[in-house]
Amino acid sequence: MRIRILASAIMAGLLCAAPHAGNANPPSTKANAQIASPAQAYDALLSNCEQVMVGVAKAMPADKYDFTPASLGIANFKFTGIRTFAEQVKHVAQQNYVFFSDVGRMQPDVDVDAIAKLKTKRISVAALEASFAFAHKAVATLTIENAWEVVPGAQLATRATTAAHGIAHGYNHHGQLVEYERMNGIDPPQGPQ
Repeated sequence: MRIRILASAIMAGLLCAAPHAGNANPPSTKANAQIASPAQAYDALLSNCEQVMVGVAKAMPADKYDFTPASLGIANFKFTGIRTFAEQVKHVAQQNYVFFSDVGRMQPDVDVDAIAKLKTKRISVAALEASFAFAHKAVATLTIENAWEVVPGAQLATRATTAAHGIAHGYNHHGQLVEYERMNGIDPPQGPQ
């Protein structure tokens, strides 16, 4: 049911945003009305995600990068197989390359598989930052004409929806990293206001 409601809301938004040639009720032409390009809109979202992700990655002390909740010994909870803080940071870096290579129709400029083998906080944070730089280059290629081009994959996805998925993925892991920091008595940095 939620998927149907979400799909209906997205379609309504797309229909409202579609050109209104010959429509008796054209979109507002108020002096303060602005139109952003897909590249601008997605870049703003991506910048927010980058700020919070890099912020939490830098805030965690290097000696806590191997932390998982399993070390807390919470009764009746099974934390086997979950990622360490470092693994989450590196996973987001890797997935940024995966998602945004489809968005920009460009090849990653690094060995994406090698990111998982990085050993230090400094190098892991640098890899995360580099993956966001790559993502920014990719979203810069989005235009009104190409945003809805379908990208290869098992599910229907476009360049724009893949960018949205990549950004949402980063926020998902940001939430997990925030909790890891709180479990270690660290106040996570605040995101964009």
